[in-house]
Amino acid sequence: MKKNRVCELLGIEYPILQGGMFRLADAGLVAAVSKAGALGTLSPHAGMPDKGNPADNLRIQIQKIRKLTDRPFAVNVLLDLPESGLTADALLQEKVHIVVTAAGSPDIYTDLFHSAGMLVLHVTGSVSQARGAESCGVDAVIAEGCEAAGRIAHDEIPLLSLLPQVADVVKIPVIAAGGIADGRGMAAAFALGAEGIQLGTRFVAVEECIAHPAYKKAIVESGDSATVVTRRGTIPTRSLKSRFIEELAAMEESGIEPDRIREFIGRNRTRAAQIEGDIENGDAYAGLSAGMIREILPAGIVVRKIMKEYQDTVRCNGFLPLLG
Repeated sequence: MKKNRVCELLGIEYPILQGGMFRLADAGLVAAVSKAGALGTLSPHAGMPDKGNPADNLRIQIQKIRKLTDRPFAVNVLLDLPESGLTADALLQEKVHIVVTAAGSPDIYTDLFHSAGMLVLHVTGSVSQARGAESCGVDAVIAEGCEAAGRIAHDEIPLLSLLPQVADVVKIPVIAAGGIADGRGMAAAFALGAEGIQLGTRFVAVEECIAHPAYKKAIVESGDSATVVTRRGTIPTRSLKSRFIEELAAMEESGIEPDRIREFIGRNRTRAAQIEGDIENGDAYAGLSAGMIREILPAGIVVRKIMKEYQDTVRCNGFLPLLG
């Protein structure tokens, strides 16, 4: 199989990235995805006890990954978190090769990471953000549509519209994210200018993910209208519908001030749903792709299925295979 620019840049076999899910992307999941020939992405907060230290947890998780595989992996850095500086220091000390930045300007750390020989990918939700990221020198952009799980861009542009516009204006590789769960979505993304895809929700519902079984079950049993976006003052976020989400949406519709909304949300809603399994009272992030996910599989099988579906799709529709 021929390599494309994403495969060549990242040193991977298949141009598939696993999203750096905040509480869920721990060493076990990352290693399983990377061993399958894709790129696993570690979250500094995954596998960490409540009120733990993300920098310390990051070091522990990196060491675990390296014991499990010698394949490439990435680390996700949320730039708007107060601990991002400590996370960056830990990445430098651990000599991580690939970093995925999001939720802020890539100008903050890109030069620093490059000086240490790291590759930097940045998540963007608009054409202007993609242009800005390229001007900061990032190696690739991840164009994420509003179909994605969790926090989404303020402009809320769907991937179908966002992706070709980003691909038209940047010269660096573009990776598509948001609403993709199978090889058909991969074929569509490649037709619109992507050279790779990133999946989050699909990799929640895999055997190696530490997500609570009730969370995985809720994804598998969901449908096309199972998710909703709440605004949370200034941060639009996509989650599975639940009692908590219904109450939150009602509060937002009534015009309650942001401080009261933040107080209602609290700090442990995502842990409650995603780790402890309280779907109704917690915050279970899920993308629109949830309605396409029907079974919990090993991560390696998910990667192989996506590639087979991709090849079948381009052949059945008379397209020339873009990956050989």
